[in-house]
Amino acid sequence: MTTLLRPAPLTAPRVSGDLPGPRSAALLARQERWESSARTYPRHLPIALAEGSGSFVRDVDGNVFIDFLAGAGVLSLGHNHPELVRAVSHQLDSLTHGLDFPTPAKDAFTQAQLSMLAPEVRKRTRLHFCGPTGANAVEAAIKLCKIATGRGDIISFRGAFHGSTHATMALSGLVSQKAPVRDGMPGVHFFPYTAGDPAPDGPSVNGADLLEQALRDSNGGIPPPAAVIMEMVQGEGGNFVARTDFVRKVREVTRSLGIPLIVDEVQTGCGRTGTWFAHQRYGIEPDVIVASKALSGIGLPVALILYDTALDTWAPGAHIGTFRGNQLAFAAGVETVRIIRRDDILGNVRQQGARIADRLAGLTRDPRVRQVRGRGLMWGIELADPRDGRPATGVAAAVQHHALRHGLIVERGGRDDAVVRLLPPLNVTAEVVDMACSILVDAVSAGADRSPAR
Repeated sequence: MTTLLRPAPLTAPRVSGDLPGPRSAALLARQERWESSARTYPRHLPIALAEGSGSFVRDVDGNVFIDFLAGAGVLSLGHNHPELVRAVSHQLDSLTHGLDFPTPAKDAFTQAQLSMLAPEVRKRTRLHFCGPTGANAVEAAIKLCKIATGRGDIISFRGAFHGSTHATMALSGLVSQKAPVRDGMPGVHFFPYTAGDPAPDGPSVNGADLLEQALRDSNGGIPPPAAVIMEMVQGEGGNFVARTDFVRKVREVTRSLGIPLIVDEVQTGCGRTGTWFAHQRYGIEPDVIVASKALSGIGLPVALILYDTALDTWAPGAHIGTFRGNQLAFAAGVETVRIIRRDDILGNVRQQGARIADRLAGLTRDPRVRQVRGRGLMWGIELADPRDGRPATGVAAAVQHHALRHGLIVERGGRDDAVVRLLPPLNVTAEVVDMACSILVDAVSAGADRSPAR
């Protein structure tokens, strides 16, 4: 067992020696020996974690990194926020698991979540607690809409990512993920996703117009679907931010045709884009909201759907899950909402998001940087070959490696993993943003110099 003496507080990145260090290398080797080949993050970020505090983590070799992955967005208030730790510790003394029985912690969590909705929306909203993952909540949303409408088809959008379970994989755009799995869920139709320029399907394509044409055409080939599911920002798809007119038109079409609209807020929810839910910036009201990841604020799993009471037609036991009563996550989630209000965390998200935009704006002068795009604290740098515009996967990998070697953890996504992605904690400070952006700017320059285009 590795013992790590507790060194100085985590306040700045510090990396010495090669990565992985010897202790990390030993644990990575043991992981490779015993764990599934499906593991992902350690393949590109070869470190073994020992502790975390705020926006920083330390590996077992003593190296310190700024963590702009933050548990893939689950650590909305950073690592080990002391007030969340106290809330969880207090709950440990009374009850940890409660199935779907009512408890004081669950009731407080329910009311905290409802309090983040507009009053008129709150009145017509029901909550369903799902299994612990966002994918399970997406499955629940699809099942709910199929039961309520009596229909079977689902409409999704190119570039979408809704999970890697059997049904959510079918709803996602990533073709390579589907390839090994035969006979996926049928009845899923994909339409172009209209984002800011340069859009993934070209600036002239309006996915909402094409959707309306297909659904109103008696010879359009698509029967009335059970639901349309969409993201306001396609995170895993490359950080494409939906255009306002596109989102509002999708809502208008679905409402006029009596089609439930599901908004997947698994990654964009709980303040990530500067409002509690990303769709609130667009002035729309979905029929179903899917939430998970950052609901507890501290990484404890909880997932739910919030939906219009008119859809509440399923029978007792229609969608269950043993771990849907995580009392520790509920206690932390209540405290998270309180802190977000008290400390104006949403204001900080908008402020630091603008700071990131300003610090990274100069990157677009690099011919290999196709675009820097994002909203709130959800950013992506798309790298492409300037000769033909094809994804520069090798450059993105080199940028990620250089950043890690200099004390910054970032992830990659988008088409061919050519988008370097940032998901910092929502309470990140300006000082940490500046440190991270300086490392990233240097990493882009060094990555472009040292790596082939793709």
